[in-house]
Order: sequence, then C-alpha cells, then structure tokens
Amino acid sequence: MFERFTESARRVVGRARQEAGELQHGYVGTEHLLLAILAEPEDPAAAVLIGAGLDHETAQRAVRRLLGAGDDAQALAAIGVDLDAVREAVESVFGEGALDAPAEESQGRGWFRSESKGRRGPFTARAKKTLELSLRESLRLKSGHIAVGHLLLGLMREGDGLGARVIADHGLDAAAVRRAVEARLG
Repeated sequence: MFERFTESARRVVGRARQEAGELQHGYVGTEHLLLAILAEPEDPAAAVLIGAGLDHETAQRAVRRLLGAGDDAQALAAIGVDLDAVREAVESVFGEGALDAPAEESQGRGWFRSESKGRRGPFTARAKKTLELSLRESLRLKSGHIAVGHLLLGLMREGDGLGARVIADHGLDAAAVRRAVEARLG
C-alpha cells in the first residue's frame, strides 16, 4: 500500500510519529496524523483546513487541551516521585538497563513498528484504519496514488478519532471539508 503514497503523504506519515514524540505520547493516533497534515501548509488539502482557521498551532493546542502531554515523569514528579532516583535504585539491584524493554518486544515492520525504549509507540487502530481508508478514498476518486488529501479524507471518513474531533470542535462541517478537499484533489 505504501508504494502508492506520494512523497508528501509519506512525509506526513513520518511526521505523525514526530508529532507523537513531541507531545510525548506513546502511540501515533489520528490527532498526530492531523497535526502532520497541518504541518504541510503548502499542500492543497491542508490549505482547506488552514483557510478555515485550523492551523497546526491551533490544532496542537486543541490536542494538548483534550489529552495533555504524555510525560508521565512530570505527573509523577508533581506527587513527589523522582523517576531518575527510581531507575537508579532498580539498576543498582538488577543491573544497568533493567527497566529497558527487551529487543524482542519491539517487533513489527515498516510504518507501524514501535521505536526503541517506548519513545514513540505503534499506530493506534484508528490511525491504521485512517491509512486504510485513505487507500479506499484514492480508489473511489480513481487516483493512481495516495496524496495528503486522501489521508485527510481517510481521517474524516474514520470519523471517531481525535483528529476528526479536533476538526469538528473547530466548528468545521465535515461534508463541506470533504467536498473542498475532493475539489482540490481534482
């Protein structure tokens, strides 16, 4: 399927992993796909959302408001737990790297595999469904490729993920956005 992705669509999928990492989330969800789409302001599909006032910064604030940052260390520090001290104590008893995930836990291939030490986790089921639906949108529109616009249409067609919620919470009509994106895809 990924051989059909345009260079910009591949960049968006890679950027989604980066967005998840920046927010310190242990997974890649539809919200990260949306943020990655909006990080491509020159793309015609992203321009539809940006033109309606939903830019990367606005969407990122919405995601942070809905989910918060995923930094468990900060949350634990707020109640007096020092993770560095815990790690040091465990490693003094069980050896260096005792808390690191074994290499075999990081199985998987290609786009969906986890990064080492859990920094960026796997794609959620909704994000995977979004990617699958982007292929269906491409086929429906008789495109020979999967572009950023198809990713956005897939995200909206999935409809239950946080990415679609951010779009809806911004007051955008899903049907109108779909029509505008389809028109831009030509």
